[in-house]
Amino acid sequence: MKNAEYWIENLAMTPHTEGGYFKEMLRSEGELVTEYANKRAYYTSIYFLLRAGNPSHFHRLQSDEVWYFHTGDSLNIHIIHPNGKYEKVKLGLNVEQGEVLQAVVPKGAIFGSDVDEGADYSLVSCMVSPGFDYRDFELFTQHELLKDYPKHEQIIKKLAYEKIPE
Repeated sequence: MKNAEYWIENLAMTPHTEGGYFKEMLRSEGELVTEYANKRAYYTSIYFLLRAGNPSHFHRLQSDEVWYFHTGDSLNIHIIHPNGKYEKVKLGLNVEQGEVLQAVVPKGAIFGSDVDEGADYSLVSCMVSPGFDYRDFELFTQHELLKDYPKHEQIIKKLAYEKIPE
């Protein structure tokens, strides 16, 4: 199996604000007017790589995001739905153990992801529709999330920034 450095280098990935590494691969030429602001691409798609100890911190998008597993270790997607319900989806090849090859994070949900302790990395793709735009991307601090979702303290302290990096 190829290591994380192989994929980061050969896919020309760069660090992402939320954590991990990414490379945008697709952005539709067409655009649509969304209900929340201006025009957005019909869709965008990225490669996304996470290593153990470097999670994707809790954030929210205004579009649905579909995740596709490619290689490496299983990836955990932690979702706090708008109604406050917590859900963990495990992306990976071990379908007999409940892992899935693809998953959808619905728009408006707060979510982050990580690989298990002792694992190396996970390489996935994420497709967003309407397309990703940083104007629709919202990172959260532990303080902000604990105020609204105190019962999810353990995962919030693991995946939310204490202070958002500049």
